[in-house]
Amino acid sequence: MNLIMMILLISTALSMALATVSFWLPQMSPDSEKLSPYECGFDPLGSARLPFSLRFFLIAILFLLFDLEIALLLPLPWGNQLPNPTDTLLWATTILILLTLGLIYEWLQGGLEWAE
Repeated sequence: MNLIMMILLISTALSMALATVSFWLPQMSPDSEKLSPYECGFDPLGSARLPFSLRFFLIAILFLLFDLEIALLLPLPWGNQLPNPTDTLLWATTILILLTLGLIYEWLQGGLEWAE
């Protein structure tokens, strides 16, 4: 119990010290370079607050969705080692069918078209 209390005390003290130093360490004098939007080293060409295309946002969300599908299917080879691998295959097939139906729906709605 004494070791756990010592570890908690040290980690709390270290966290508080680092948080306190992080507030005082940075310079608090912003200049025009720090306040300007970052555009890969070029001079800013326009406002950084311009709206962007909702189609680009939709494509990005769909990419994240299908990227998540891969993360959900990664444990599939280990799932085949279970006593009943048909359950694993059933869940993987369900995920793939659901996401395929979602992709077909987006395709039919025209959500994947870049130009109108």
